[in-house]
Amino acid sequence: MFPDVEGKGDGKVLERRRFEKSFVEVERILDQNRVLINEINQNQESRMPDNLGRNVGLIRELNNNITKVVHLYSLLSSYCCSNPNSNSR
Repeated sequence: MFPDVEGKGDGKVLERRRFEKSFVEVERILDQNRVLINEINQNQESRMPDNLGRNVGLIRELNNNITKVVHLYSLLSSYCCSNPNSNSR
């Protein structure tokens, strides 16, 4: 997506690294969200007051993670849109 075959344009290399780092971070957060959702579901099914109370914090964490993913997707989109040759790998 952002290769620089001749080694020119260090900015593109940095941009690619930022893109890759953001993409890895999105994957990490989405994996964490899967774990949170499973725990929330288990707590809900148990119907135990302590577990249901714990869900409040878990849902807040999930919501914060979703906000982070939206921000990271916005960055990823800007990386792609700012590079007119982004379709060629």
